[in-house]
Amino acid sequence: MSEWVRRVSAAVTVGALGICLAACGEPDDNAPHPGEQTPKQMLLRLATTDSVTSLDPAGPYDEASRTVQANLYQTLLTILPDKPTPVPDAADCQFDSPTTYTCSLKEKLTFPNGHQLTSSDVKFSFDRLVRLRAPGGLAPLFASVKSVSTPDPLTAVFNLTNPDARLPYLLTTTAASIVDEQTYPADSLLEGKAIGSGPYQLAGFKPDEVTLAKFANYHGPRAAQNDGVTISTVANAQDLYRQISTGKADLAFHGLGPALLDKLRTASGVQVVDSGGAEIRLYAFQMKSLLSRNAAIRRAVAQVVDRSAIAKTAYADHVSPLYSVVPPGFGGQVDAFRAEFKQPSRTAAAAILKNANIAVPVPLTVGWTPSQYGVGAKAEVLELKRQLEASGLFRVTLRSAEWPQYQVATAAGAYDLFMTGWTPAYPDADDYLRPFVATDGAFASNGYRSAAATKLLQQQRGEQNGLQRDELIGQLQGVIARDAPVIPIWQGHVTAVAGKDLEGVKTALDPLAFLYLSGLRH
Repeated sequence: MSEWVRRVSAAVTVGALGICLAACGEPDDNAPHPGEQTPKQMLLRLATTDSVTSLDPAGPYDEASRTVQANLYQTLLTILPDKPTPVPDAADCQFDSPTTYTCSLKEKLTFPNGHQLTSSDVKFSFDRLVRLRAPGGLAPLFASVKSVSTPDPLTAVFNLTNPDARLPYLLTTTAASIVDEQTYPADSLLEGKAIGSGPYQLAGFKPDEVTLAKFANYHGPRAAQNDGVTISTVANAQDLYRQISTGKADLAFHGLGPALLDKLRTASGVQVVDSGGAEIRLYAFQMKSLLSRNAAIRRAVAQVVDRSAIAKTAYADHVSPLYSVVPPGFGGQVDAFRAEFKQPSRTAAAAILKNANIAVPVPLTVGWTPSQYGVGAKAEVLELKRQLEASGLFRVTLRSAEWPQYQVATAAGAYDLFMTGWTPAYPDADDYLRPFVATDGAFASNGYRSAAATKLLQQQRGEQNGLQRDELIGQLQGVIARDAPVIPIWQGHVTAVAGKDLEGVKTALDPLAFLYLSGLRH
């Protein structure tokens, strides 16, 4: 997201007051009486280098836009900090059958314009999302939803083509936001405007600044503890650093980089807050390579890799070692590679190769790209090469290419092993598993196929008992660790820098790299 600059904006105060007067039409008995001091409003300033591209939740799904959308709109369900499973926001929901998911809306939900929020708005929102299928949007995730029916104004029923245990998680995404059917066009995106029933309402929008005001009639678990937020986009990392270090911003998010973050960690007057992120880095084997098809070679590489050394050497511990394709914080996660391979061991790797009658050193071509995976990518791949060759079991040739050519080369089989990364679109372990296992997954061109993994993938998607589903997800991670078609390396962090007196920062950080602003307070 963008860095956010605190400006005590008249737009927030006047906008909120105007809405209140229009909605109430009568004197407020709770308003200060003559002679009383008016309570000081808590208006926060946030700064970022990212730009908001869409206020419409049916539009692009970039991180900056998600921060604004997640705070303007309400979803049927939400995921709260430290709770990996969805909880009610606008509704209580449950599976009535494997293909019927019923959501009962809370009573008296409204939009800031006074319109009631009913099941008709829910149906309109989902029908519109699927109809528009906006480029960069998440409509394809809802392919299992055949229709949404509305038996009464407070009930919305999702009718599925097949069992889909992911649906509760999908309903927490900003793509599942509820919009006002009386305001939003059915066949196009709404430009430059937004109205939702979330913790905030839109008080101002410019390309480089978004102003949010508290929506007092929000009913859900994320009620705003501040009165408003101004989100400002700045030009670069140095501008972002100046905003937060001089106190012009209450919070800086996205764009500082490791060097400036380290500088701020020792600065007075600010706090640097880290939380586990959804981004992961891994190395994938290309099964078009005869070497990579050999499970013993894949397992020996996995046995040698020292993730902690990579995190320290290449990223100064700004990332965390990762021991599964599913990172911590997601339901069903287990450290499957740690369980399978224990600690890095040259002796254990040598035994794997010896038992498979494989001569050493094994020649490996490792691909990487300098442009897609950040400034630490070169140091990372050099450390991996050092580890593999220091074992005496491998001889590594590094090959790099810029991103467009790199994508073609990886699919064509130019490398035995190549650097890659993944960030999920929705907060569920399924979106870390399907890309590597499904025949139409994002990494299907790597050629990994496993009947056991495919069966578990299908079973967990249809399992609606949460505990049993977590067990299946854990088993699937175990299969991937044993087969080692990919080797997870690290999990990224979501990091924000805030003034010393700003509270609620850690709980504001979503693993998918956007912010919930309602819990922030002085």
